[in-house]
Amino acid sequence: MSTIKTLTKLRDLKLGGMAAALEHQQNQPGTYDELSFTERLELLLDRECQTREHRKQDRLVRQARFKLRASVQDIDYQHRRNLKKAQVAQLAQTDWLERGQNLLITGPCGSGKTYLGCAIGHQACLNGLSARYYRISRLMLELTQAKADGTYQKTLNQLSKINLLILDDWGLEALSPAHRNDLMEIMDDRHGTQSTMIISQLPTDQWYAAIGDNTLADAILDRLMHNAHRWALNGESMRKRLPEID
Repeated sequence: MSTIKTLTKLRDLKLGGMAAALEHQQNQPGTYDELSFTERLELLLDRECQTREHRKQDRLVRQARFKLRASVQDIDYQHRRNLKKAQVAQLAQTDWLERGQNLLITGPCGSGKTYLGCAIGHQACLNGLSARYYRISRLMLELTQAKADGTYQKTLNQLSKINLLILDDWGLEALSPAHRNDLMEIMDDRHGTQSTMIISQLPTDQWYAAIGDNTLADAILDRLMHNAHRWALNGESMRKRLPEID
């Protein structure tokens, strides 16, 4: 069989990584001659695995719909805001996500909360886990629409399966009774199995009042806080140098 036919069959079988690696080997005469058939096959398989992993990462990042393009490698530690490299390094790993632990990021406007949240979420995607970013008001609107079109339970089921759910602008707007119940459903479904990240300008001791119902607030926050990592940022706004920071 000719190389062209082999490449065509590999691509037909959706083995594009192997096809690209084989083409590369063919274009490097003499480089791989001393390798055995098994060794050359292993190189093709490695390339295919890498290609599939990259495709999966790209898909997870697209589905997450992050507000900002952010990465843990680009986090600014020069600006004093009570953030240490060790904290970020710890949560750039998957241990806390595998345990279903949460992350609460609080701080004033312009302290970089959203960037940090998106960076941790992006790293989760690179590690092969699913993430989804929402402003809390947009999520509540989506759930209201889901109730109207009969897909509410389906939407809750989808939310319960996301490895890292990121909820931004927590506490900025008053919650209706229906929205408090929605949050309770989400937190209860995810408790102990999936991780939730909350990003808020309000310190955590003001979250009870922000939710607006003592009984539901106690139930929601108990599920959020008991196993949560906390980053309480401070300092002057970073927007003086980076206008896109939130």
